[in-house]
Amino acid sequence: MAKREHSAVSSYKIFVLDTSVILYDHNAIYNFQEHDVAIPALVLEELDNFKSGNDTRNFEARNFIRIIDIASKSNLINNWFKLGKSSLGRFKVQIAEVPKSTNAETLFSEGKFDNRILNAALALQDENPEHKVILVSKDICLRLKAKALGLNAEDYETGKVKNVEELYSGKTEMKLTDLAVVEKLKADGHLPISEISIPLQSSNHFYVFKYQRKTAAAFYSVKDRMLKLVKNDTVFGIIPRNIEQSFAFDALLNPAIKLVTIQGNAGTGKTLLALASALEQRRDYRQIYITRPIVPLSNKDIGFLPGDMKSKVDPYMAPIWDNLKLIREQFAKDEKMQLKIDELVKTEKIEIAPLAFIRGRTLNKIFFIVDEAQNLTPHEIKTIISRAGEDTKIVFTGDIYQIDTPYLDSESNGLSYLIENAKNHPLYAHITLQKGERSELANLATELL
Repeated sequence: MAKREHSAVSSYKIFVLDTSVILYDHNAIYNFQEHDVAIPALVLEELDNFKSGNDTRNFEARNFIRIIDIASKSNLINNWFKLGKSSLGRFKVQIAEVPKSTNAETLFSEGKFDNRILNAALALQDENPEHKVILVSKDICLRLKAKALGLNAEDYETGKVKNVEELYSGKTEMKLTDLAVVEKLKADGHLPISEISIPLQSSNHFYVFKYQRKTAAAFYSVKDRMLKLVKNDTVFGIIPRNIEQSFAFDALLNPAIKLVTIQGNAGTGKTLLALASALEQRRDYRQIYITRPIVPLSNKDIGFLPGDMKSKVDPYMAPIWDNLKLIREQFAKDEKMQLKIDELVKTEKIEIAPLAFIRGRTLNKIFFIVDEAQNLTPHEIKTIISRAGEDTKIVFTGDIYQIDTPYLDSESNGLSYLIENAKNHPLYAHITLQKGERSELANLATELL
C-alpha cells in the first residue's frame, strides 16, 4: 500500500467521486492537490455502460478508464496507490459497500446505484475516521442524501464560474460631457482611443456613448486600439430592433473576430441573428453548419423515439428550421432569393444537424453556429473550438439560466466557462442580449412568471 510522504497524516482529505463528476471531466482525479481520491467500484460498472458511443459522455468514460489503467501500472487498484505527480495524493477503487453506520439502501431504497455509491463512501469513512471524507457529485439530490446521512458532500468546482450575475456582458454605457466625441465618431466612423477617456480595456468591447439625448454605438478593437461606429444596418432581411442586436450583428459580421458568444433570454433573437449573419456571408464560407446538443426528454435516448434517425432528431432541430423559415419570409416578394435559400439547404451549403453528427468533422472555412450552448460542458466547448480550421468562425448562443441537463447549472455550463475565460482574447467578442423581441406576450412570461 502506498504511504503518505508527509507526517501530517490527518491534514489530508479523501474525496469520493461519483459517475457524474467523471462524465463531466475525465481528468477530475488530478484536481484535488495532495488529497486522496477514491471511486466506488460501482462507478466503474456505470462507466463500462457509457464507454460505447459518440457522445461526449462516452468520450469522458473511455478516457477516464484509460487514465486509471495507465496510472495504476502493476498496482492493484483496490489498494491506495500514488498518482503520477509527486504533489498529488493517492487513488483507489472502494470495494466495500457495507457501512457500520446507517445503511443508505435501508433508509432510501435497495438496489439503486446512487444509494450503493453512498454506502461505499460511508464505508470509506468508517475505514478512515481520522480523515475528512467528502462525496463529490454533480447530482444535487445525491449530495443532499449524503448530508442527511452525516456524510460531507460538495459539488465539483473545477471549471465553475463564480458570480455569474457579474459575468462579462460585452458592453458598457457611458455618459459623455463633450458632444464633439459623439459627432466625430458619427462623422468619421471611427475614433482613436487616445481621443476619448474610457476605462482601459484588455478585451474587444462594445460601447454606447451618450450626450444628453444624442447617442453613438461603437466597437472597441483591442488589437487596433480604435473605436469603430456600429450601425443599425439590415442583415439578410433582418432589421436589428435594439442596440444590443446591432452589437451582435457587428461581431458576427466582423472578419477579424473568429469566436463569438451571444447570451440572452428566450426571445432575444440569438439564433436568428447568427443565422442571418451566416447567410449574409455565405459566399465567404464553404459551408454553414447550425447545430445544437440533443437533450433527450426525461433522460431517454433518442433511440426510444419512433421512426428513422431523421424523424428522431427533427423535433430537436425544429427551432433552427423555424428561424430559417422566418428569414425566408422576409423575401416574400423576392422569389429568386427564396429559391436561393431553398437551394442552399438542398445542396447542403446550409446543414442543420445535431452536434453528435458533426463531431469529428474538419471545420475548414465553416461558419459554425452552436445553439443552446449552455447545455454543453466546458470540455465539449473546448473540443468544438479545437476543431476549427483555417478561415472558420464559430458562434455559440444560449441562455445560461435555461439549463436542460441535470448535472449542469449557470456556473458550471460550458457557455459561462467560455465567456469568462475567452473575454480577453483578441479573436473573441461577446454580447449579452437583454431585451426580448419575440412578442409582448413572450416578454410578459420572461418578466412576470
